[in-house]
Amino acid sequence: MLGIHDLPLFLASSLLLNLMPGPDSLLVMLRTGSQGWRAGLMAALGISSGVMVHVVCAALGLSALLAASAELFMLVKLVGALYLVYLGITMLRQRRHTARQSLDALPNLWQIYRQGVLTNVLNPKVALFFLAFMPQFIVPQAPHKALAFVLLGTLFNISGTLWCLLLVWFTSRARERMALPTWVKSGLQRAMGGLFVLLGIRLATQ
Repeated sequence: MLGIHDLPLFLASSLLLNLMPGPDSLLVMLRTGSQGWRAGLMAALGISSGVMVHVVCAALGLSALLAASAELFMLVKLVGALYLVYLGITMLRQRRHTARQSLDALPNLWQIYRQGVLTNVLNPKVALFFLAFMPQFIVPQAPHKALAFVLLGTLFNISGTLWCLLLVWFTSRARERMALPTWVKSGLQRAMGGLFVLLGIRLATQ
């Protein structure tokens, strides 16, 4: 179908890749642990949306342009790194009483979703991953390579989203049973800020 081959192998590989511990999983768990299941859900949906942007861009050839231009790649990478560091510093600089108020109130779900999208879209390494991984399961002579690419990318994204939703459910149940005090939730919020800073530095220096 559409020139796709070894689909069971692709599905198994996608599942294993998504199950590997990574920043997306950690971000979803920290969001859920500090701000509840709604925040974790929006973070997961934002990450999923960002992945689909990369899938469509790769299918249209935009990611290949990014990979071919060192200057463009560096620009996107630095913008993404600066954005991650900015988010992290913003969270780390929150005063304790401000953090307590934000934790007790309903989180800004749209803002959490937008952050999930941008942290993926502004990471050119995700684009390069899809360019390297997906073509291995598409016949070179396939007449509709773009459609095949989108289909494989969607299947990959579905498995990753389901895994993130499972993490939301698991972390939310643990959060309810443990009845975390405010200072622990605030600590998780700060840990999330530190994660963003580390990811930004890592992205800029690699």
